[in-house]
Amino acid sequence: MSQSFFTAHRATLDSALKAIRERACWSAYPEIPSGKVYGESAKDDGQKAFEARLDKPFILTAHPGAPGAVGAEASPYGLSLGIRYPRVDLDSLIAASGKAWEGWKRADVEARIGVCLEILNRLNRRSFEMALAVMHTTGQGWMMAFQAGGPHAQDRGLEAVAYAYEEMTRTPRQAIWSKRVGKEETVTLRKTFRIVPRGIALTIGCSTFPTWNGYPGIFASLATGNAVIVKPHPGAILPLAITVEIAREVLREAGFDPNVITLAADEANAPITKTLVQRPEVKIIDYTGSSAFGEWIEQNAKHAVVHTEKAGVNSVIIDSVDNLKAVTGNLAFTLSLYSGQMCTTSQNIFIPRDGIETTEGHKSFDEVAGAIVKAVDWFLSEPKRAAEVLGAIQNENTARRVDEAKQQGLPVLRESKPVVNEAFPKARLRSPIILRAESKDREKFAREMFGPIAYVIATAGTDESIRLAADIAREKGAITCAIYSTNPKVIEKAEEAAMDAGVALSCNLTGSIWVNQAAAFSDFHVSGANPAGNATLCDGAFVANRFRIVQSRIPVAG
Repeated sequence: MSQSFFTAHRATLDSALKAIRERACWSAYPEIPSGKVYGESAKDDGQKAFEARLDKPFILTAHPGAPGAVGAEASPYGLSLGIRYPRVDLDSLIAASGKAWEGWKRADVEARIGVCLEILNRLNRRSFEMALAVMHTTGQGWMMAFQAGGPHAQDRGLEAVAYAYEEMTRTPRQAIWSKRVGKEETVTLRKTFRIVPRGIALTIGCSTFPTWNGYPGIFASLATGNAVIVKPHPGAILPLAITVEIAREVLREAGFDPNVITLAADEANAPITKTLVQRPEVKIIDYTGSSAFGEWIEQNAKHAVVHTEKAGVNSVIIDSVDNLKAVTGNLAFTLSLYSGQMCTTSQNIFIPRDGIETTEGHKSFDEVAGAIVKAVDWFLSEPKRAAEVLGAIQNENTARRVDEAKQQGLPVLRESKPVVNEAFPKARLRSPIILRAESKDREKFAREMFGPIAYVIATAGTDESIRLAADIAREKGAITCAIYSTNPKVIEKAEEAAMDAGVALSCNLTGSIWVNQAAAFSDFHVSGANPAGNATLCDGAFVANRFRIVQSRIPVAG
């Protein structure tokens, strides 16, 4: 069955391999939630499937467990979920995972890749159900939840599978080696090269993008022959639980022990992540989340290969512009999207204190800052659009952080204003707060303020803006940086500074492309070259160290 899965999806794999080499625009899974694509009843079916999960135990057949259940998810939209998940005993879980790994690691590369491709295919068919699961655990708006939680996440998973296949097939499985060692003697050996996976992999999910950030590690580990324990964030269990459910179904059909992938759910008041991280049986760890815990993992998991995506302080540099309205309109969407709860959202906007040049003449700092505020106000003035784009605040601590930002003593250019979601009156919504700062206020803006919080910072000039953005990226980490300039030399200088700081740079973005977007098969998400993370989603290095190559050799007749 697993070989037939590989055959059925070979064209998709080949297209993905082509895409990672060319880096052009390509997607395997349609991002438009259309009945013409997914089936006329797909949306209703997804709604019914999601509702059927509520207030019930989440059953995973033959999953290792312990007495009782866990689960305390609360929808940021005010909906009661009431889902209870299997409680796990870590000794039993790891034993079952290790036993399942024995058969999985000996499977052919094509068999494992075929299983992964089939899992992704079935996940895609369940994208409407997944969208609601993501929406009501993370707070993303419905459209964003469908795209980022469904097709875009699936693309990231497929990207990891493609890299894994390429790395595992880079070396031939067998080779004949002959060497003349004397006038009349030739030694001929048949050498066999085998992929040897590391063992048990642990994926630690985040609360805001559980699938988009989780799938690369999950599928990279599965494809390279490792068993996977999925440890979701206690506030966003359902999306990854559905993923594990589908994966186990495919594994079972393919003749493998479904405990190749397991779920380790917990609650915030009884966490198990640190204990799992320190288990010596865990050989690979993929983590997305706060810098503090990511750094703890890096320091305390020396027995494992660790991939982290942590926090960063992302910057925008405004030097000069052609069309100020187009620039501020683009920034308004960037600052508003998902209430700033993206690791790629811009926080610091650097503008020369003396203002900038535009095609409409010189604009002062206050005029540029005012244009940004005006653009955000206009963008969020239509309630339905505002509610959909802002989504809801996933964590109450993020909402409190908005109020705490005002206590820094900086002038407030835009208050965080209440927004009502008519469909979900109890939703936790906050619009962006925008503060004014001077470059000397570095201790206030040179740290991540996760959520809808932005600083407009006056600098001595663009040179200082570039230096500050690069220094903060090197010291605190950054995933994105943007620059607006009509001067090619300024852009070149910013590119050099961004490359040295290991941060991805976007130049002069206007219209329908934003700095906080990252496209699978083209954009490398996180460079691994500054404190924002030590790995990239996805590249060869992300998958290659999940296995080793061990050889055997035997003489054969020449």
